Amino acid sequence: MLAVLLLTGCIANGAPNQTAVSTPAVTVQEAPASNAPLETTQASTKIPVYWIGRSKEDVYLYREFRDISGDGNPVTTALRIMMAEKPLDHDFFTPWQEPGNLATSISGKNVITVDISRDAFNSNLDAGMAQRAVQQLVYTATAAASSSGLINSGQQIQVVILVDGHTDYMAFGQVRLGQPMARDASLVAPLWIIDPQEDVSLPAGAVKFNGRSTDSSKAVSWQILRDNGSGEKTSLLNGQTKATGEPGQLGVFTFSATLKAGKYELRVTQLDESGDTNQTNIDTRLFSVR
Repeated sequence: MLAVLLLTGCIANGAPNQTAVSTPAVTVQEAPASNAPLETTQASTKIPVYWIGRSKEDVYLYREFRDISGDGNPVTTALRIMMAEKPLDHDFFTPWQEPGNLATSISGKNVITVDISRDAFNSNLDAGMAQRAVQQLVYTATAAASSSGLINSGQQIQVVILVDGHTDYMAFGQVRLGQPMARDASLVAPLWIIDPQEDVSLPAGAVKFNGRSTDSSKAVSWQILRDNGSGEKTSLLNGQTKATGEPGQLGVFTFSATLKAGKYELRVTQLDESGDTNQTNIDTRLFSVR
């Protein structure tokens, strides 16, 4: 769980909000793509969806896996979840609104075309948040296509966003759409917890935790806190681990802990080159053991 981020003029559920927050601006990348890796193909009833969250003063994209059923288009399904549903982690959010119309297609050149109605943009965002919202769509569409095997995760993939069939629409009044766009690697969270997901209940005993880090050369510090039942948490276990992979590249970290029944919070932080905790790169997760 991350500190709740306030939008300029709206919050995640679209309700009015009087507090304005200036979000760091970024340059929306067009083709060619950045070096942000794609998800790998997996046979699963879950689909990856990206959300927006704050880690201290920075605002990043975070991924969850959501349950799906049926054989609908996985890209369309993932985007509808992103726009119409709430994230499992209560501190993530989406500035998108549920669209009246949404269609997706993939060309033979690995270009995903997303055609969406303009009612999806009914949020008042500053430039930085609008750019992150567009990248949220790009990340979700490419993740769904890659994980479901619709495209080769080792190939270049781009996204073209149309609004009511037309190019040049200004998303949230800030970002011009219609040209091929790639993932912006600078906007994805430096690390996040993959499992457990928010509010899950796990059997007592050995509990396995895993997550991902964008830089395998940096150690990950972890801490498990136990809820004493009155809203206070005390530190129970802590340690360090490292993500697998080449230094400076994306990797996955894993560790285990033996836990009794109770409510817990997992906190992970990325350590800098000197071994100190980088407080801007942090993720937390609430879960229970039965």
